[in-house]
Amino acid sequence: MVYLGVNVDHVATVRQARLGIEPDPIYAAFLAETGGADGITIHLREDRRHIQDRDVEVLAQTIKTRINFEMACTEEMINIALKNKPFTCCLVPEKRQELTTEGGLDLKANYNSLKDAIDVLHSNDIKISLFIDPDKAQIETAAKLNADYIEIHTGKYADSNYNEKNIELQRIYDAGKFADELGLIVNAGHGLDYKNIIPVLMMKELHEVNIGHSIIARSIFTGIENAVREMKNIINQYSVK
Repeated sequence: MVYLGVNVDHVATVRQARLGIEPDPIYAAFLAETGGADGITIHLREDRRHIQDRDVEVLAQTIKTRINFEMACTEEMINIALKNKPFTCCLVPEKRQELTTEGGLDLKANYNSLKDAIDVLHSNDIKISLFIDPDKAQIETAAKLNADYIEIHTGKYADSNYNEKNIELQRIYDAGKFADELGLIVNAGHGLDYKNIIPVLMMKELHEVNIGHSIIARSIFTGIENAVREMKNIINQYSVK
């Protein structure tokens, strides 16, 4: 079975547009779990553009599944993770000017800082996922860093045109197989929606997908429970695992 992590960041994006109290990402997480989500993903960014510190704290105390805490590899975020003890910390690149995460971490260029962070988080019983492009060199480095999971960045596949899509999809398949051979658990995410997810689900090594924008966008018209349930049904129907 492939698991579904639902990212509720963009519920908070709407809230922060008015700096108010609604819509509440905490309630959105509850509804996502009711709709069948296997976990909740949140990204506490340095600029606090959507998820806020209090959201992390309340979610850590209230959700029934598990938190996948996306974070930059900084001392501030490490301390927040240690305080709230999510199930998984997914280390991601972060730039203030980007609209959304634009690519995977460069593990080689940041090896020492990542190694230090991973050692600290592991010593506190927090599992580690590394958000990387489908690249064998990055996957090898993830294994050397003793990561538990990789999350394959599927954004280039999602944004590619018809002629490029199969090439990008094959890169994802090859990455998943290689990571599995190295003992890494394989997740995937970024840009996945109700249609383009189906070929990704054909990867037999796939463990979990993390999806936010398309589910939250669909929920405007159907409600979060139904939007999550629809995605979960697609995953159950098409996944080969």
